[in-house]
Amino acid sequence: LQMNKHTENKNIKYIVMIDWPNVTVSGRQELDLKPEELQKSKCVLGFIPVVYYSVLLCVGVPVNILTAVALSRLACRTKKALYYYLLAVTGSDILSQLFIIFVGFLLETAVFHRDVPELLLHSVSAAEFAANHASIWSTVPLTVDRYVALCHPLLHRQISYPARARKIIVAVLFLSLASGVPFFWWSDMWRNSHPPTALDTILVWTHVTIIYFLPCSIFLVLNSLIIHTLRLRQRQQPCQEEHGPKLAPSRRLGKTTAMLLAITSVFSVLWAPRTVVVIYHLYVSSVHSDWRVHLAYDLSNMLAMLNTAVNFFLYCFVSKAFRSAVRDIMLLRGGPLYPRSMPPQQQAPNNASISSLYSGNNKRSQRESTPLSPHRARKPL
Repeated sequence: LQMNKHTENKNIKYIVMIDWPNVTVSGRQELDLKPEELQKSKCVLGFIPVVYYSVLLCVGVPVNILTAVALSRLACRTKKALYYYLLAVTGSDILSQLFIIFVGFLLETAVFHRDVPELLLHSVSAAEFAANHASIWSTVPLTVDRYVALCHPLLHRQISYPARARKIIVAVLFLSLASGVPFFWWSDMWRNSHPPTALDTILVWTHVTIIYFLPCSIFLVLNSLIIHTLRLRQRQQPCQEEHGPKLAPSRRLGKTTAMLLAITSVFSVLWAPRTVVVIYHLYVSSVHSDWRVHLAYDLSNMLAMLNTAVNFFLYCFVSKAFRSAVRDIMLLRGGPLYPRSMPPQQQAPNNASISSLYSGNNKRSQRESTPLSPHRARKPL
């Protein structure tokens, strides 16, 4: 009896030992997957992101090229630093569409399924971050220029001219390119299942600070000061109703300010979900393992990339001069090289904004040296 019990217990142990391993081994052999791949989250949206990015690329790139041509005409015609800053924003959006949407999402992810050499993957990642930073930070000089123009107009006449605007744009693009280099070591969220390292944490916080927290803080402070200044001017407006000719510039500045507020507000709204999802991925749950985080990350990326194609419609809605330039381009008409209200011989040079500061002294000296009336100018016989 003792021998029979011993053999029965041995058979039960043997059955239990061979039951579970056989199931898991056979399942793994059938699926031929690694343990970390068994927990990998699936893409819930399927082919929808591919269609979305394809449409966004086919619409966004031609629209931004049209925007760049129209802004180039306006910049050459008016010699205003504003259009050079808007031109830099448009060029950075084109770079973002080419590197992030075309190369990153469509080629690497949709076509090659990220099955590319690691060196190429990291190099494209650094280029994507550089283009992303340039697209966002090219809006900051525009905001600063509008703040100085509204709150410190005399200083704006002195420091805002096309040559300086071009230097600022070159500096911003160079710094954006340099800021993308550390992201060569950005961790691939779709492949890596290991917990975030200290380097991943540093890169994530650097990324969200550069693309969202720091520029949005600048936008919030400067736009608040601009709105406060405009409200003060509106309160003072009833006291100056008799000065009719001075109302036209205020309306023109209002349209420019509305354009700036629209650009910065759309950016803040469209990039907020991606910032939240990236931080959530870092501390709570991974994109690699949780399908809900994967879905949120896909949707937030789609919203963020929409920001590269909406500025054209904002410009058309706000600016009559931009609509006129676009109409001339669409009708294959060469717009006037100079403003219609001013002949070429009366055009000011590029540094007219600087020399305008001294116009008061020049006029005063002219009044002192010029006769006040024809009777005073007539010499006695």
